[in-house]
Amino acid sequence: MRKISEEKLALERQRLEGMKEFENKYSDFEFIAGIDEAGRGPLAGPVVAAAVILPKDIFLPFLNDSKKVTEKRRDVLFDRIKQEALAYGIGIASNGLIDEINILQATYEAMREAIKKLKKTPDILLVDAVHIPDITIRQVGIVKGDARSVNIAAASILAKVTRDRLMLEYDKIYPEYGFASNKGYGTAKHIEALKEYGACDIHRRTFIGNFVGE
Repeated sequence: MRKISEEKLALERQRLEGMKEFENKYSDFEFIAGIDEAGRGPLAGPVVAAAVILPKDIFLPFLNDSKKVTEKRRDVLFDRIKQEALAYGIGIASNGLIDEINILQATYEAMREAIKKLKKTPDILLVDAVHIPDITIRQVGIVKGDARSVNIAAASILAKVTRDRLMLEYDKIYPEYGFASNKGYGTAKHIEALKEYGACDIHRRTFIGNFVGE
């Protein structure tokens, strides 16, 4: 692994301090959990949520919103977050559940599952953009939270890498849809495959009505 210069490390520390807006605001709380999800928009596969409690003094170079991090760097961060977090949990809501209760409610269910899997009980939840129903722990919904909270950014990495790896496995079962590259999103090639082959078992039926008949 290429060594990071002292100058670059110093800049990273400064950048990450700027991402602790809400950790600093709620610094009186001992265990601060960040919550985020991946996969609300695709036509296929589950929605995945993660909850992460990082040590307050942790330094994870290049931690950021998962969408702003390369795949290679996400994989490195995924392992480090799991190793160094005080606690983490991952929740998964299937495409069947999404069709049954809708994507928003399924996302909440995945988030609740992720919180339940934490080995430490959070004192406060920092949640990207939403407010999770049926949770008694104090929570704060933060617009663009994955850029304003290191715990939410860490959760976004765990959620995305977990989901991407699931879609790679599904690609082996259903290679015609290109899940390895599109991760279930509605790319032109994915939609062409839907029209040619119809839906497979992991497609969200409530999402694909415009592309394939029942």
